[in-house]
Amino acid sequence: MDDKSSSENNRNKKGGEDEKDEQLEQYRRKNTGPGKKMTDENGVRVSNDRWSLRAGRRGPHLLQDFHFYKKQTHFNRERIPEKVVHARGFGVYGDFEAYKSMKHVTRTHFLGEAGRKTPVFTRFSNFIGSKGSKDTAVDIRGFAVKFYTQEGNYDSLSLQFPVFILADAMKFMDVTHAAKPNPKTEIPQATVAQDAFWDYVANNQESAHMVMWLMSMRGRPRSWRMMAGWPINTFRFINEQGKSTFVRFKWEPKLGVHSLLLDEANVIGGVDPDFHRRDIIEAIEKGAYPEYELGVQLIAEEDEFKFDFDVLDDTKLWPEEEVPVEIIGKLTLNRLVDNFFAEEEQSVFDPANVVPGIEFTNDPVLQGRAIAYRDTELYRQSSANIEDIPVNRPIVERNYNLRDSYQRHRIDVDYVNYHENSLAGNTPAEASPEEGGYVHYPGEVEGHVTRERPSKSFFDFFSQSRLFWNSLSDVEKQDLVETFIFHLQYVKSKSVRQQNVDMWVNVDKEMAYIMAEELDVDLPKGSHVPVTKSSPAISQLNTPYYAYTQKVGVLIGNGFNGQEVRNVLHILQQNGVFMDIISEKLGTVTGDDGTKIEVNETFLTKYPVLYDSIYVVGGSAKNQAKFDQGIMEFVNEAYKHFKPIGISSTGQSYIQGSEKNNFAGVVFSTNNPNFGEDFVSAIAQQRFWNRE
Repeated sequence: MDDKSSSENNRNKKGGEDEKDEQLEQYRRKNTGPGKKMTDENGVRVSNDRWSLRAGRRGPHLLQDFHFYKKQTHFNRERIPEKVVHARGFGVYGDFEAYKSMKHVTRTHFLGEAGRKTPVFTRFSNFIGSKGSKDTAVDIRGFAVKFYTQEGNYDSLSLQFPVFILADAMKFMDVTHAAKPNPKTEIPQATVAQDAFWDYVANNQESAHMVMWLMSMRGRPRSWRMMAGWPINTFRFINEQGKSTFVRFKWEPKLGVHSLLLDEANVIGGVDPDFHRRDIIEAIEKGAYPEYELGVQLIAEEDEFKFDFDVLDDTKLWPEEEVPVEIIGKLTLNRLVDNFFAEEEQSVFDPANVVPGIEFTNDPVLQGRAIAYRDTELYRQSSANIEDIPVNRPIVERNYNLRDSYQRHRIDVDYVNYHENSLAGNTPAEASPEEGGYVHYPGEVEGHVTRERPSKSFFDFFSQSRLFWNSLSDVEKQDLVETFIFHLQYVKSKSVRQQNVDMWVNVDKEMAYIMAEELDVDLPKGSHVPVTKSSPAISQLNTPYYAYTQKVGVLIGNGFNGQEVRNVLHILQQNGVFMDIISEKLGTVTGDDGTKIEVNETFLTKYPVLYDSIYVVGGSAKNQAKFDQGIMEFVNEAYKHFKPIGISSTGQSYIQGSEKNNFAGVVFSTNNPNFGEDFVSAIAQQRFWNRE
């Protein structure tokens, strides 16, 4: 019999068990350890796992070598098809705690009582790239949460934007084809900097609003821990009395919403394509668990047509100033998976996995998604038994008449496997609403069969795109324009570039004129739509800022001021700042008072873009010229990217003033008794946009 793994390390870090973790324990196995002998999958012990069976020392391989056959054929089948979209992902476990009871609007159990906790599995993903692409691509990101509730699994599938790129699921194949690599060359990978995507955008202009979000800083999150999430679709809450309320959900990261610069994202994608994965792993391992608050926007059924947007139109957001976000609970991610393939790669999320109290609306995208997701996984995993895979398995009892298919592990011993029977007392029996049975909302349906759009709102492509533009700060606007230009300069077709400029003039005339000049096309005619409204909630300048879990690179050699550096590192640790000690080689560096500090990274393996801030200590090194050059590269990059820089008393020679810089965000320790606190404040601010 196989031994089970205790997985104590994961559970101890998360501070206890939950029902899902307890369920998974029965599937965990440990293959290594004292006394463990290798077997094949049939349980037969293996005497030689290194050399194949041959006819003579120099002879051919024998077909009777069943151990080689089993080993190689299993290896040949280790991979399953990757997801068509959202192939590159990473999943972690956690729990959701309700802040308040929402019984007045929904009968959903996990939202029914303040303090009620529900185990969850959360998967972050990129839309365009393959499994082997990079984390930091300018891309649409998934933020999927599987709630293991007492009423079955509920899947919430979010993006980092509140709007979608299309208004009807019929176009999903088309936009995916346009965004994916050229089918002739299979390039470019994980980017929309190519002709097909921008040809699609110009000829399917309902995409304008989401493309604005994609090209903004929101398309380049600093971390999954600092990324918001919106399920984009409109759902219904149904309460015990059967009353319906329109609802949209939002995840708000407790650390605020923060982003990479375009240059940083591009460079990080090359030097560390696993940047976001490393970030969340480090945070969880250090106990700095990522936290997100769940908010809901509610619109009464009778107010469906009260707004200048259609509640069913996924290319439109519900402005928070008009439909406030009510915070109702908190998600905490606190446990890593034990096996990436078994848990992350085999995890399945489906918008049709809803529980009593949450219901579909006639949202055209949601209607299509409710079919597409499960069908994709039925193909990908070659089985109808995807909910039997441990990570997908609900924690509640399941009784059904479904049978067979590939990968069937459950042994159903019933003779009767059909409904409406007498031999088993007509069990499993239907559950009444009072017993927790799911009942669909009896919404009124009328009209002729049609392919018409639901309302005039679905023809309005630019009002909310203009609202988005109006809501940005000057820094964000400049970043947005530069990101547009970066992607469109990769477009070879001058016609496509011209079509885009002609399209984006509807959002902002000045922006379109700048684009025209940079893209070598004619100035567009017309002007932007006459919308003056803005939504302060859209701008990232209005998000919370903290030093907590920001990552600082400490650049240090021998002979540093021991007392000063010890004090600064202590203050950084007290404020939850993550640090890497970087020098010319691994080992230790020694200060002027004998203080020894362990070096865990070197200039050879780390790059400036991987850090939110740097602390320049300096010192002596074996190869001083190379050491100084390494520090200067960090200083120049950090300064260029508007990042905080702390300068110790021994590091001042690495930064020189001139008429061309103002040292905004550069904190000097010389003659500054509050240097540690001032540096922490600068780290919290994160960027100094007024730097020259």
